Amino acid sequence: MMDSSPHKVYHEHGFDSRQFLEHYFSDKPDMVFGDDTLTFVIENLRQVFTVGHINGDILIDLSIGSFVHHLYSACEFFKNIIVLKANNRCIMELKRWVDERTGAFYWGHTSTLLQGKEENSDQFQDQEAKLRSAIQHVVKYDLKKENITEPLVLPSADCVISAWLLEVISKDQDDYIRYLRKFSKLLKPGGHIILFGALGTTYFTVGKDKFHILTYDEDFIRKALVGEGFIIDYCNVKERTAVSDIMDYKFVIAIAAHKEK
Repeated sequence: MMDSSPHKVYHEHGFDSRQFLEHYFSDKPDMVFGDDTLTFVIENLRQVFTVGHINGDILIDLSIGSFVHHLYSACEFFKNIIVLKANNRCIMELKRWVDERTGAFYWGHTSTLLQGKEENSDQFQDQEAKLRSAIQHVVKYDLKKENITEPLVLPSADCVISAWLLEVISKDQDDYIRYLRKFSKLLKPGGHIILFGALGTTYFTVGKDKFHILTYDEDFIRKALVGEGFIIDYCNVKERTAVSDIMDYKFVIAIAAHKEK
């Protein structure tokens, strides 16, 4: 069913990329989403990459906003990372961090999540440098095009990560499946896709603006992946812990699958 709400749509209207990071990924005392947006992502990716033996030459990241913490584990398993973004503000925000420019968003609070119980700033700085080196390209995409990076033709990827993106660009379930199909075309035969999503959601807030999110459940995302020729290897669903009305999700999900050859 088509969403008739007046909420803005991420890839059509854009948002303040820094405010989005402050709301959902910062170390501020009033940022209550850490268990779900920081810890959940880092721990599940570490598990998926290590146990699933997922690795290769090229990883493509298609995620909302301009966060980077989900890619720290990835750069241990992939030589080159290509990041695709919907709008120029997110591209500038990410490049500010990649180029170590003044005013880049601070990610130091994720160091204990990466390294375990003992924080080691030197190790974290090494990891930051390794990730910056691995990010080869930051490219704008256009979902209206069959090749979303036209005129660029990207090399086929060993893995695609997409965090909280499909549900914000999709106005209905048919949209979700259509975009999932486009994302899957970026993969090599047998390649892997890793999705993070928010279940039972209708909106998220950035500043004074509310943005659309497609409401779906675990059963839908499983059927969507299988319908597009994927075999599901891993799935973890976690109940919401954050107390805040700026986003109304009920669960977060991490799901990994590989494409049949």
